[in-house]
Amino acid sequence: MIGTPRLHLRSVDSTNVRAQALAREGAPHGTLVTAAEQTAGHGRQGRAWFAPPGRALLCSLVLRDPPRLLPMLAALAVAEVAEALDADARAALVKWPNDVLLEGRKVAGILAEGRPQEGWVVLGIGLDVAIPADAFPPELAAVATTLGREPRDVERALALLLPALERWLAAPEAEAIDAYRARDALSGRTISWSDGQGTAAGIGDDGRLRVERADGEVVWLDAGEVHLGASAGG
Repeated sequence: MIGTPRLHLRSVDSTNVRAQALAREGAPHGTLVTAAEQTAGHGRQGRAWFAPPGRALLCSLVLRDPPRLLPMLAALAVAEVAEALDADARAALVKWPNDVLLEGRKVAGILAEGRPQEGWVVLGIGLDVAIPADAFPPELAAVATTLGREPRDVERALALLLPALERWLAAPEAEAIDAYRARDALSGRTISWSDGQGTAAGIGDDGRLRVERADGEVVWLDAGEVHLGASAGG
């Protein structure tokens, strides 16, 4: 069972940074680092992660020989937990590859970092469990959301997350891709990325994002960041 051994810290710069240090020292598969507070938490492209102390699930797992679709599999597990705990019973969708959304706003972030060539990756997850809606800074108020729970529910979220992750990390790829397609937040939406713009047209069997340009060209994205535009046709 992933989640043991567990190191819980009252405050840390970053659970991912601490977990990577443990991984380099030989920590076993499933080692878990959690914290009540991060002073230098970060997401993709080094963005700061906002989380008042004790109000978000902040955790990182050391995974040995991780599956190829790790970020997408993690997103499925986190989406299940978000949907189960959300005070407003909203449906959880995933913005490719791994941002978990409720009504179009980000409730969780996932970051995989490590040394795949050495056979390990650290999977970091931040889930906004109990952040008051009015606590987000102005630059996040329109794009972030919370499950609307109480601080005591942070540990409950972890208890739900670990078995969900265990299940999805072992799931057949075809089953995972089907489940991911059912939660695809981008399908039919206009998106942009570093090299262009187009309409998101589903997830391939290999986990890549299929995009159709206005001229009919089909592009397959396998990495990078996409940004939502207006809905297709609207």
